[in-house]
Amino acid sequence: MARDPAFVLRYLAEVEELAEDVLAARQQIVDLDVKRNRNREALRALQKEPDADEEAMVCFGNMFIELPKAKTKEMMQKDQEHLDEEINKLRKELRGKVNRLFEAQGKAELKGFNLNPMTPEEMKLINRILEG
Repeated sequence: MARDPAFVLRYLAEVEELAEDVLAARQQIVDLDVKRNRNREALRALQKEPDADEEAMVCFGNMFIELPKAKTKEMMQKDQEHLDEEINKLRKELRGKVNRLFEAQGKAELKGFNLNPMTPEEMKLINRILEG
């Protein structure tokens, strides 16, 4: 069967676009993870200092603002939660993007790629069952 050059070109463009989406999502996850780690380090540094009444210098964009440490910790913890949610959302989306890429390439779907970890409650139930 002779392949139409326009069809092959469209196919390659589609695969390339899907691959770029996968790579972009992975890079975004890495960038957010770096930000999350920096946030975690800053939170740990704030927790080590005993004076909660003092103020801390916080960088917002390109300016520094002095805020109470308690307020700073609260803001950073909310930011940390938001980053965790965003990273988890991107990881779930990445699964679908990788599956679409494999489908476009004619490869089989990855086995076990859609697994989710057990919750602590589920682990407790499993342990109870195993213990007797």
